[in-house]
Amino acid sequence: MIDKKHITGIILSGGKSSRMGTDKGFLLLEGKPFVQYSLEALKPIVSNLMIVSNNEDYDAFGLKRIEDIIENAGPLAGIYSGLKHSKTEYNLVLSCDIPLINSEILKKLINAIDTDSEIIQIESDGKTMPLIALYKKQCEHKFLKLLKEGERRLQFAVNQCRVKNVVLNEREINFTKNINTPQQLNEIIK
Repeated sequence: MIDKKHITGIILSGGKSSRMGTDKGFLLLEGKPFVQYSLEALKPIVSNLMIVSNNEDYDAFGLKRIEDIIENAGPLAGIYSGLKHSKTEYNLVLSCDIPLINSEILKKLINAIDTDSEIIQIESDGKTMPLIALYKKQCEHKFLKLLKEGERRLQFAVNQCRVKNVVLNEREINFTKNINTPQQLNEIIK
């Protein structure tokens, strides 16, 4: 496995959260904000952690907070901003709305590193998950070019890179559930 000193953890907490109506990173599950779960999953397997968000409230976590270099351009711009500030070749990217995530799932991405892939992403329940993925630093340049051309679709940008999927089994898919609505939040609380 690649040494953690070569891996930066990047948490995306910049979404508009329109379906939830509030900043999802600060939603509570068992008394802990969602973003804390992402931090705890990343901490044992990365050397540096940063949060990409324009919300200064995230400074309370004591981590480097990066603002979007290109504003209002969605997760593609968030990943680009994180990669631009990263000093490592490998970067584990997580959105802040996956409170059930754990280090074991993320280690699968690290174990899948090869010489060819630029992005290694989770595939869960038949869906690819570019917001639970390992990005090589070199993606930064492709993403900037696309953003300058007005591209905002993350999936389109990912498809411009050499991608490998790590398929989770049925038992593991629960750990990758992202929570976008109050109804989804109620489902995991039960």
